[in-house]
Amino acid sequence: MPHSPQPPASQPWSQRFETALHPAIEVFNASIGFDIALIEYDLTGSQAHARMLAHQAIISVEEAEQIVQGLERIRQEYRSGEFQPGIEAEDVHFAVERRLTELIGAAGKKLHTARSRNDQVGTDIRLYLRDQIQQIQVKLRQFQQVLVTLADQHVETMIPGYTHLQRAQPLSLAHHLLAYFEMTQRDWQRLEDVQKRVNISPLGSGALAGTPFPIDRQFSANLLGFTGVYANSLDGVSDRDFAIEFLCAASLIMVHLSRMAEEIIFWASEEFKFVILTDACATGSSIMPQKKNPDVPELVRGKTGRVFGHLQAMLVIMKGLPLAYNKDLQEDKEALFDGVNTVKSCLEAMTILLQEGLVFQTDRLNGAVAEDFSNATDVADYLAAKGVPFREAYNIVGLVVKTCLSQNKLLKDLSLVEWQALHPQFEADIYDAIAPQQVVAARNSFGGTGFAQVKSAIATAQALLAASF
Repeated sequence: MPHSPQPPASQPWSQRFETALHPAIEVFNASIGFDIALIEYDLTGSQAHARMLAHQAIISVEEAEQIVQGLERIRQEYRSGEFQPGIEAEDVHFAVERRLTELIGAAGKKLHTARSRNDQVGTDIRLYLRDQIQQIQVKLRQFQQVLVTLADQHVETMIPGYTHLQRAQPLSLAHHLLAYFEMTQRDWQRLEDVQKRVNISPLGSGALAGTPFPIDRQFSANLLGFTGVYANSLDGVSDRDFAIEFLCAASLIMVHLSRMAEEIIFWASEEFKFVILTDACATGSSIMPQKKNPDVPELVRGKTGRVFGHLQAMLVIMKGLPLAYNKDLQEDKEALFDGVNTVKSCLEAMTILLQEGLVFQTDRLNGAVAEDFSNATDVADYLAAKGVPFREAYNIVGLVVKTCLSQNKLLKDLSLVEWQALHPQFEADIYDAIAPQQVVAARNSFGGTGFAQVKSAIATAQALLAASF
């Protein structure tokens, strides 16, 4: 009986197969082009697995040491550019194992004992994401630091506040900036919470059912800094909830960056002129030499949809998967990797934009709040403080505004006689009450835009940041 041809040496699966993959399918099937990003996490996870095998006397201590040293050599080869596996490796896990066997011989073939690529890749992704979350949290803190620094410089700079994109009430610019501090603080906290579920080890779950070898899953988890292990092997290899949770948190970060980006785009327009863009963060037009375009906020606004798309993709990938591992899960990595990279680059770009890319036009901002009816509520509050029921005061102010509009005047332009003709409770102090500076200062309730409250909020934010760095 003739001997069946052996599968190619590059094939990481069993002698069950007689021929090689179709070349196009080999390319289609391979993930080495993107999962190489996991290589250092794969090496670290494999070193912990080898040490656990030796601890449990599944392999010898000498073999484990050979494996650990061999994996460390691969790490150095990768960092130097010497180790660059190609499509024939299929994925990063097989590439590492094959190179390890080339370096140390038979001991390298024992590394995969009591392990599957299913729990291996799950471990790698969690190690990767744990590291990336920490890096994103640092970038969030850097972004917040710039917000607080700017806020401290602009406590008494005023800006129109809007509802429905209509002038509503004047604000401290610092108060406006600190709203984004609060948003990004929730982002930081969300990542902290996601990290708890990222930091659980699936290693030792095997392909789906565990292993007959007497492994110690907690031992390897401890070596890798995990806080616990999956209690169910099926769940361990197939769970990607943590990746979806991360992309949810990443999407909210992008929502907040995009909201600020939108405002900056408005502020930089000729219609607003609240900020001037510096040359460090803007480009010009190819045919209109006078233009300076807000590229950074526009790109951030655009990239937000990209992260949303990755979240949607992950939800769709997972929604119909039966237990346990399925090849569909190969698609999680590019979405996750790009989501991570996009959030990091956008945080960095927006931090630079705030720090170096724009200059607030304080005269224009302070002037803007004096040229509208955003102090109308304060007229109602003025009357209410004198005993007039608020709803009655509200209606009176509506008449006041109507009178001003008919005469093409602002509230500050009315004479005291005109004020008192509208209601006898108006006195000379109405002019102080509706001055923009006083309007802002008066809103001194906790969390309000009053200057004293804003200074207190800045001090609280500075203390939080000081404790973080």
